Amino acid sequence: MPDDAGGAFATWVVQGVRPAGAAPLGRAVTRRRTLTTDDYFAGVLARDSVILGRAITLIESNAPAHQVQAQELLARLMPHTGRSRRVGITGIPGAGKSTFIEAFGCHLTDAGLRVAVLAIDPSSTVNGGSILGDKVRMEKLCRRPAAFIRPSPSGGSLGGVARKTREALLVCEAAGFDVVIVETVGVGQNETTVRTMVDFFLVLMIAGAGDEMQGIKKGVIELADALVINKADGDNRPRATAAQSEMRRVLHYLHRPPDGWTTPALLASSITGEGVPGVWQTTEEFFKLTQASGALAARRQAQAVEWMHALIMESLRNRFYATPAVRARLSATERAVAEGRMPVFAAAMELLKGA
Repeated sequence: MPDDAGGAFATWVVQGVRPAGAAPLGRAVTRRRTLTTDDYFAGVLARDSVILGRAITLIESNAPAHQVQAQELLARLMPHTGRSRRVGITGIPGAGKSTFIEAFGCHLTDAGLRVAVLAIDPSSTVNGGSILGDKVRMEKLCRRPAAFIRPSPSGGSLGGVARKTREALLVCEAAGFDVVIVETVGVGQNETTVRTMVDFFLVLMIAGAGDEMQGIKKGVIELADALVINKADGDNRPRATAAQSEMRRVLHYLHRPPDGWTTPALLASSITGEGVPGVWQTTEEFFKLTQASGALAARRQAQAVEWMHALIMESLRNRFYATPAVRARLSATERAVAEGRMPVFAAAMELLKGA
């Protein structure tokens, strides 16, 4: 998506608000001017939702010129970041993540907080873009002036987290959002990647899904700061209560609370809203405890270092595959490996020698 179209697209589709002066849907949209770094910087700090969306589009772009400008913008925004509460929400498919986030976000905005949601959508297998279908369900939250929802394609990233999600999070912080929520694709243990960029990691579960489905979440549960048994309403309430008791026993054996924090298992219903305020109260208690102990600052410092190493690895990988010698031999080497004519390890070492 072009740099100057991303913000408007995100605003129209996700927030349901047509930017002032923009053509109505169904009519041609006049190309808007390219923004300078000063324009982006001023717009983000002014909490302009259209420019905020365009800034995130700039960051997500793979165009070399956009990447340079994005890094310039991030460097200028850095002094204005770090004040938001970063919350990661994950769960198996069908756990009701989008519905819960809407109820959770509405509760926060009702309390006078500004909320940004970075919702990582599965990438389309056709064009690699964001499918977006799950996000248009947040109709109530979309209409809140204090809310901003940005869907981004996962792009096949490990952890169900878009490659530039960390940088998008910083832009939202600079825009003055009190809470930034990162929602991941529910794809299994690899989604623990989101844990490396948030302060509070919440895992949604449902009663009656079966161990064969939720057993894959063991690695996630060990990292969770809170578990929420969602859909605890109606006839499902007794099953949810039983699941809560079971998860409390599991947490007792699996989880080693850092700095005195004990991971709770909570009940909530996104439909009735019951339990949602309690989830936020638990979140506030977590921040109060970890800020006082210094654990929150230590966690963010460790995440920043890990982020640096991740970017180094990404850069080295890109440079390796861009090397002319590697590009010239890659297809033939892949065929040799696929046909069993060359061991995988030997093929990898051969390409590395030519890099």
